[in-house]
Amino acid sequence: MGEQSSGGGGETAKPTKKAPVKKDSTASASEAAAEVRPASAQGSAPGKKAAPARKAAAGRPGAESRTALVRRARRINRELAEVYPYAHPELDFENPFQLVVATVLSAQTTDLRVNQTTPALFAKYPTPEDLAAANPEEVEEILRPTGFFRAKTRSVTGLSKVLVEEFGGEVPGRLEDLVKLPGVGRKTAFVVLGNAFGRPGITVDTHFQRLVRRWKWTEETDPDKIEAAVGALFPKSDWTDLSHHVIWHGRRICHARKPACGACPIAPLCPAYGEGETDPEKARKLLKYEKGGFPGQRLNPPQAYLDAGGRPAPPLGAG
Repeated sequence: MGEQSSGGGGETAKPTKKAPVKKDSTASASEAAAEVRPASAQGSAPGKKAAPARKAAAGRPGAESRTALVRRARRINRELAEVYPYAHPELDFENPFQLVVATVLSAQTTDLRVNQTTPALFAKYPTPEDLAAANPEEVEEILRPTGFFRAKTRSVTGLSKVLVEEFGGEVPGRLEDLVKLPGVGRKTAFVVLGNAFGRPGITVDTHFQRLVRRWKWTEETDPDKIEAAVGALFPKSDWTDLSHHVIWHGRRICHARKPACGACPIAPLCPAYGEGETDPEKARKLLKYEKGGFPGQRLNPPQAYLDAGGRPAPPLGAG
């Protein structure tokens, strides 16, 4: 998934209204202290009045046991699953080959820009064989809008050649094989494994890194160590959906520079509450994509997203 994120997103129907968060009788004192926001503050949909929450105490160094951390982390994921029940990979793809190419192209740009660019690429080069034999200059011209187009051309034509020469033109379904492809690291490999093959994996992009540190799930900064630390908090079966939930929240609400704390559905569970805008009305103005009433990043989103009120993104050059 793209390393950067820009605004956008269609008006999505509000997620199913949740009952007020109930305190877990087994929760730690620090977790209980976080449960301070009234039920009227739950949810993040525009137009829903939210009351400010006090800064949660749950993530202070030394204040949270391992058991309490696991409970809080899993509770955050459950809350986000209710807010984003339609969360999905935000790259358009129809097969594993398109997904691996699109994910490589998403480095240092938005998924939206990749989605606006790949239709022309895959129309001209629909298979690994086609892209492996392509004229690099012609590929560069197509990929120019994604930035770093020369390096990306080398990566996608190079990985296509390896697929043809070593894997019979098929994208492999094993981590150890995927990371052998030019331009493919663990992050890209887990995107492909989780979304094209249904094999659990954690996608540690910049949004994921930022949020798990804000939430005090880990203090690690190395992506591989973050992957290991966060993976240990959740069942393996949760990893792929967890990645979608965290990344979606980072793109829509918990932004890098101006997190919309006052519109955040998990504020009572967040140790970093207050780093961003806490006024509910001002915070709602910071919401992006469907939470802010703008088109999403995919030109061809899943039906569940459309059913929830999301709108497709415009093609390249439109508007």
